[in-house]
Amino acid sequence: MNLMRGLVRFFPIAVLLGLLTGCGINNIPTFDEETTAKWSQVVNQYKRRADLIPNLVKTVQGYASHEKDVLTQVTEARAKVSQMQLPPDVLSNPDAFKSFEQNQSQLTSALSRLMLVVERYPDLKASQNFLALQSQLEGTENRISVARRDYIEAVKVYNTELRTIPGRWWRDFLYPEAQPKQNFSVAEDEMKQIEKAPEVQFN
Repeated sequence: MNLMRGLVRFFPIAVLLGLLTGCGINNIPTFDEETTAKWSQVVNQYKRRADLIPNLVKTVQGYASHEKDVLTQVTEARAKVSQMQLPPDVLSNPDAFKSFEQNQSQLTSALSRLMLVVERYPDLKASQNFLALQSQLEGTENRISVARRDYIEAVKVYNTELRTIPGRWWRDFLYPEAQPKQNFSVAEDEMKQIEKAPEVQFN
């Protein structure tokens, strides 16, 4: 009898919990965690690229030391990226996010110019060391492209949840600290250049 009464009392609570779960009460923290995870992949892949650059510059310098302007541009762009201190709120901080995006874009452009210079040096293009670095750089650029795409999609889902019902209600009621996330805003032609970068062949 006591068991029956317990079940009767528990049943409305179970139904209520089921309804709340079905209404997306956990969507905002779930999507927030997903966005953070995708952002970590973006940062990791950009760091991987930055780590490749010193050896790349050193290898190119060995064959084309007089290409100082291009080599300096790459080195300086890489230094800017490496010295960036991202605040904890970077994903909801327009200025910090824009700074990150611009610095990475400058490094992408500098690398593109460096690779154009490489075309003029057949011996460099045939160097096993350069070929290995080229392969690693191409793989990293591909991973950057995928990581950015995944992050963009995660932000889209998260931001949409904050702006639509019932997500807006849950945000007001339970998650007032939840803020829209920043997203990449590079020009379309620049994005195409980034995505096509790994396809360039140097041998």
